[in-house]
Amino acid sequence: MSVPQAAPQLVEPEGIPGSGRPGGGLGDAAQGRASGPDLLDRPTRLVMLVLAALAIGVPLLNLAVPASSSLHVSAYTVGLLGKYACYALLALAVDLVWGYCGILTLGHAAFFALGGYALGMYLMREIGARGVYGNPLLPDFMVFLNWKTLPWYWLGFNHFALAAVMVIVAPAALALVFGWLAFRSRVTGVYLSIITQALTYALMLAFFRNETGFGGNNGFTDFKDILGFDLQAQATHVALFAVTIAVLALGYLACRWVVSSRTGRVIQAVRDAESRTRFIGYRVESYKLWVFVFSAILAGIAGALYVPQIGIINPSEFSPVNSIEIVVWVAIGGRGTLYGALAGALLVNYAKTYFTEALPEVWLYALGALFVLVTLFLPRGVAGLLRARRPRRPRVPAVR
Repeated sequence: MSVPQAAPQLVEPEGIPGSGRPGGGLGDAAQGRASGPDLLDRPTRLVMLVLAALAIGVPLLNLAVPASSSLHVSAYTVGLLGKYACYALLALAVDLVWGYCGILTLGHAAFFALGGYALGMYLMREIGARGVYGNPLLPDFMVFLNWKTLPWYWLGFNHFALAAVMVIVAPAALALVFGWLAFRSRVTGVYLSIITQALTYALMLAFFRNETGFGGNNGFTDFKDILGFDLQAQATHVALFAVTIAVLALGYLACRWVVSSRTGRVIQAVRDAESRTRFIGYRVESYKLWVFVFSAILAGIAGALYVPQIGIINPSEFSPVNSIEIVVWVAIGGRGTLYGALAGALLVNYAKTYFTEALPEVWLYALGALFVLVTLFLPRGVAGLLRARRPRRPRVPAVR
């Protein structure tokens, strides 16, 4: 009589993704063991290396190299690179909610502008008696509009600590309220996109009004200093650039930690199959709300870093067109990759800088054509093209 034999088992080698052994990643998660987020993959290491080179090299080439040298980085270039870095952080925020969670938002310019206005209020209070009208208690635009007292919501903004807190709290509170109402009602797809666009448009109209107390259509400008440092000094601009690069690196690592954690896997499951994820017991609305609020905070921080380097903040930053441009950056760079969002923000804004100077009437046509071409021929963006050209490692066959 023959003895029945057990069915052969497939055992994957140690260290191969999908195995249940150390280094297996997905197998660990499937068996309930924490495998730790893979923070420093190859693209992340490359991004950190490039950012470190910028944070060290640009200040040195600006401050230590004489202006007559061909290696000198001008003050204009430092400011331009700082602006690009702020946009890159904003693109990261959008990629997190759109590329990984599937929420196509057309309203992140609102969170960016709120963060900028929060720090702008502090910068306006720092002007004090050095303003045009010499009033130590009221900003110039309030004196011009015959305001007699400072509004209650301006109180305390002469302290940097409060402004820094509001840079985070204001975008987070708006995202929390809006997201709770929208996700609880299960608004998704194009309807959610339209609502986010309507939100930022409504805020733009509100901030354009003089009676709201935010400078009307002129907004805030003529900043003097920040934390006692002269904003007109080149050393201050270089320091702001270095801080922006450092925050961008931290933001990238934070996003990388989120998407490579178990929470990130659930978020991606929501993107790919929301109904199925809800059916197996996950509270989809809570995950969507959390990532939406976190993304809004990143956008607010980007806006706060943007204002002292550019020197102005006005209601045009709320424009829905700005939110659409952010989505274009991410789409061109490659959504769902993080590093693609950075690349898209840098490439598109560099092209914008070039075309608006050389051929200003051509820029919008060039942007539209670029978006259409990428959509048709590079649906995964520049990052997808790089992935396709990267040689794949040979797969190790399973051992029986």
